[in-house]
Amino acid sequence: MAQTNDMKLRIGVVGCGNISLAYMRNAPLFCGVEITACADLNADAAKRRAAEFNLRAADVDSLIDDRNIDLVLNLTIPAAHFDVSMRALSAGKHVFTEKPLGVTAAEGRRLVDAADAKGLMLGSAPDTFLGAAGRHARRQMEAGAIGKPVTGTAFMMGRGMEHWHPDPSFYYQAGAGPLMDMGPYYLTMMVNLMGPIRRVQAVTTSGQEERLITAEGPKQGTTFKVGTPTSVLSLLEFDCGATVTFGTSWDVFRHSNHPIELHGTEGSLRLPDPDNFGGSVGLSGRGAPWQETDTSGELFGAVNWPITAPDRANYRMLGLADLARAIIEGRKPRASGDLALHVLEVMEAILRAGETGAAQTISGIVAQPRELREDEARSLLA
Repeated sequence: MAQTNDMKLRIGVVGCGNISLAYMRNAPLFCGVEITACADLNADAAKRRAAEFNLRAADVDSLIDDRNIDLVLNLTIPAAHFDVSMRALSAGKHVFTEKPLGVTAAEGRRLVDAADAKGLMLGSAPDTFLGAAGRHARRQMEAGAIGKPVTGTAFMMGRGMEHWHPDPSFYYQAGAGPLMDMGPYYLTMMVNLMGPIRRVQAVTTSGQEERLITAEGPKQGTTFKVGTPTSVLSLLEFDCGATVTFGTSWDVFRHSNHPIELHGTEGSLRLPDPDNFGGSVGLSGRGAPWQETDTSGELFGAVNWPITAPDRANYRMLGLADLARAIIEGRKPRASGDLALHVLEVMEAILRAGETGAAQTISGIVAQPRELREDEARSLLA
């Protein structure tokens, strides 16, 4: 279906787990998109979501082949991302997928190439950089508030999953770990602010060879082996010349590191957790005290999640709404497959640098996403 301004992109969701709830609740906020059907390998899960949101439940194959579906929203587990996305592209559907784009950069490259060959749109989470905090930070960078970016730090640190997740071992195997699980939010935000990354160095380690499950459940009190680094310290060299120390760890009980701080020739900028769409952004000009801006009053910054006791801003679907607009305007979406592939290549290079002890050059290059101006963001609302 050729997309026009008065038509809605008809979306079929594959994967009806917890993350689907956010997308389905947020979809009515945006113009140009409409979720019409859902599917899951667990037919009962699809039926429950369909009943909850007045959708049509289908099996995966029939949804992908349905001529009344324009885009497949892939919310399956990471191991299934490539297969579902490729099947959808092969069926002539646009695709927006949860992160990661693929389990490996090679998978991601095949998806990007397939979409390009077929003239289809490929988008990928995270789209949090398009939220209120990310847009505010981008405006500051574009205005030269910190001058030329020189250096910075980014930290995602915690104690891991076994104290709350009843069966967390998959988080600690190859293809997962703190970098692959949470790194996309941090790296995507920084690429949005400073452009692509050209080279990385890294040191990796694991605090424990085995971890004890303390969360309630049938596996409480049992241990599992760790199969991937749980502390990854990297140095990122950006194409613009800036360097950033980026640490991810699940071996930390408490710390005082800010999620992202960027320092330039005229000042410093600090950002909240990039896994959220809102939060406070701090600016210091030439050593002056931090001036904090609470973005909760800005578009896509208000606290709205979880529904029962909101404590954060969650506007998943924003990137997909921008993709729908990109089809009309004939441009790349901001949360594009190319951007997600670049981030995936960077993460693989970081882990490879940690294994080999050698700096790694990033082979691919990506354009910095276009800034989402406030008038453009508002125009995405229904």
